[in-house]
Amino acid sequence: MTTTVQTANAGLATRFRNLFKPRDIFFHDGKSLRRVSVGSRIQVAACLAALVLLTWSAFATLRIVSAAGSVEAEVAQMEAQVAEMEQRLVEIRRQAEQRAAVLEQRQAFLDALISGEEDPDRLAAMLPRRAEAAQAEPAAEAYAEVEGRQTVFVERAQDTARERIVETAQQIRRLGLNPARFLGRGGPLEEVETPANTDPRFRQLFVAWRQLDQLEAGIIAIPSGRPVATGVNFTSGFGVRSDPFRGSAAMHGGIDLAGPIGTPVYATADGIVGRAEWNSGGYGNLVEINHGQGIQTRYGHLSRLVARPGQRVRRGELVGLMGSTGRSTGSHLHYEVRIDGRAVNPVPFIQNASARMPQRTAAAAPTVAQGGPPQPAR
Repeated sequence: MTTTVQTANAGLATRFRNLFKPRDIFFHDGKSLRRVSVGSRIQVAACLAALVLLTWSAFATLRIVSAAGSVEAEVAQMEAQVAEMEQRLVEIRRQAEQRAAVLEQRQAFLDALISGEEDPDRLAAMLPRRAEAAQAEPAAEAYAEVEGRQTVFVERAQDTARERIVETAQQIRRLGLNPARFLGRGGPLEEVETPANTDPRFRQLFVAWRQLDQLEAGIIAIPSGRPVATGVNFTSGFGVRSDPFRGSAAMHGGIDLAGPIGTPVYATADGIVGRAEWNSGGYGNLVEINHGQGIQTRYGHLSRLVARPGQRVRRGELVGLMGSTGRSTGSHLHYEVRIDGRAVNPVPFIQNASARMPQRTAAAAPTVAQGGPPQPAR
């Protein structure tokens, strides 16, 4: 065994010496011949130097490749962070724009509401939508002050509308009328059709505004003016009386106001003239005005008709001249207020206009300036 190992080692040493055995290198420049001898040691040193250089080059290359991969990873990470920041910026801008749009929509609704020029259906379509919940962003916080002012305004407007609703309803009740008459089919609790996802605060304000608008429109339709100016006598009241022609008890569906022939007679509320004609039932020349909500007024015994059928008249507008036409004992105005076709006492309506008239009982002048259509006592 020992002999075999020694033989193998001797063979390796022989091959190594043969690989790096001294060598002669001849250089011939065309004129002379030169010989350079390269010994075994020089060849081994040169190989070692080449091996070291190759190893260092390989190591440096690996370092460079590794460093390049690390830089690429860092660049990719930075790019991801920039993309995230850009996405965040887009979201902040979107929230700011959305908040600004909501504030503009709210302001447009409030401007239209205050102006009083928009009809309810269009105003309902303008109701602001409920804003989406979002994280507080510095870019959107600039709108917080405006939003706060709008909120305060809406709350105050609701309080004011509710106060006016209560006051107006009380005025209507003092006349013996139910305020629900002027609030549509559902009364004060009527559900208003509004768009989905409506901001509840603005919806409440809209409902209060609509109720107030309906009540105030109803007030306009309620007869509350004086049908004649001062200087007339109250000669017959509403209710059962002694008929001036028959002497028996009969229902008088209005009041009689006596004055000179030609005394101006005025509409006591806004409305549309339904009739302006001769009435054979005892009214003589009659003007009948429809005020809406089932309310009518009648002006009888006129000497002249000024208003015309279908004409829209305003409170205080001239509709005729006092006379003694029809079933009448003298120059006077027979004035009626009717609710749903039923005659009611006009005096509370006149008194509502702070115009209390001097009254005389029918017994004091039983046949002076009275009249009206014959009606049985109720």
